Amino acid sequence: MGKFIPLSIPNFEGNERKYVDDAIDQGWVSTGGAYITKLEEELARFLHTKNVAACQSGTSALHLSLVEIGVKPGDMVIVPPLTFIAAVNPVKYQFAQPIFIDCDDSFCLDPVKLREFCESECDYIDGKLIFKTNGKQIKAVVVVHVFGNMADMVSIMETAHKYGLKVVEDATEALGSKYTEGELAGKYAGTIGNFGAFSFNGNKIITTGGGGAVTANDPAVVDHIRFLSTQAKTDPHYYIHDEIGYNYRMTNLQAALGVAQMEELPEFIKRKQANYDKYAKLFEGFDLCKLIPFREGTSSNKWFYSLEIRRDCITAPMREIITRLQDKGVQTRAIWGLINEQKPYLGELTYKLEKAPYYATRILNIPSSTQITDEEIDYTAVTIKQLLKELCDER
Repeated sequence: MGKFIPLSIPNFEGNERKYVDDAIDQGWVSTGGAYITKLEEELARFLHTKNVAACQSGTSALHLSLVEIGVKPGDMVIVPPLTFIAAVNPVKYQFAQPIFIDCDDSFCLDPVKLREFCESECDYIDGKLIFKTNGKQIKAVVVVHVFGNMADMVSIMETAHKYGLKVVEDATEALGSKYTEGELAGKYAGTIGNFGAFSFNGNKIITTGGGGAVTANDPAVVDHIRFLSTQAKTDPHYYIHDEIGYNYRMTNLQAALGVAQMEELPEFIKRKQANYDKYAKLFEGFDLCKLIPFREGTSSNKWFYSLEIRRDCITAPMREIITRLQDKGVQTRAIWGLINEQKPYLGELTYKLEKAPYYATRILNIPSSTQITDEEIDYTAVTIKQLLKELCDER
């Protein structure tokens, strides 16, 4: 092949340089400027929501959501174990305690186990969900739409409403994913729960280099989050602060990049979906791995593509698979290590973790950049198939 195929890289085909140069020429490069407002407006229009606050990262968006909910030391928050650790770290920022509940076959939070946990392990008293074991209140649940795949939000929201839980949607990988059927038809990831967090990191479907955004079902709450993200300055002329604030505001330079990327987002989604379909045909009928599908009744942005490796035949560590593919010019990655098994979270509460450990050893993510060519897709599929056959024969 002679060419390296990266996993997921940014795509700057539009007005990125033009808008960034304009921001520089105007001198507005920091946490003020018209491009920040423009990006917020474009995101709100795209998501069909009323208000969006641009911030420094998806992590800061999640943190600000928990701050707004009022998560405090001693509180508890339900979280997933199979996701990027940034989805859970903000719980620790608030000195609260995570409870890890299993995923379903979408890699997203299992709504059945969520309901079982609330029913069997908790008491609902005076509008508060209390964990029986320690008497602490569970205030929120963080739901991650993993790799752009929508979680079962109908079931999750039913449980949340029944037990007084605030829902924070981590849509950092799912900008543009939406329901197409059922009672949530037309609703985008990040606009269904109480809060929605987005990320524009370099590998996401659009990027601002580093950046994020947050929305909420109450526009006034988003205004307050925006206020907190700029150090909570109460007086516009003097440095008066009545609340603890954060340096979480997006810069105008980042936003200029984001405005150009938003112009290309529909095309990027279209390419992601088309490329997934190409992979699906190439892996169809191959018995050593399967391409993970996306939830029916939704239109996913298909940000990342996942292969489930057959472990009854292929016992090689995922690290070896990744390294050998890298040597052949194909960059891949494993799904994350379970958060509850990592040093900062050892000993934290877990509930019926079955599918998360299963998938943690079997999932391989494959190249999914929006500018990947048909030739590169073909080469990726052929190379992976050949390697898996070799590994199976070596066993």
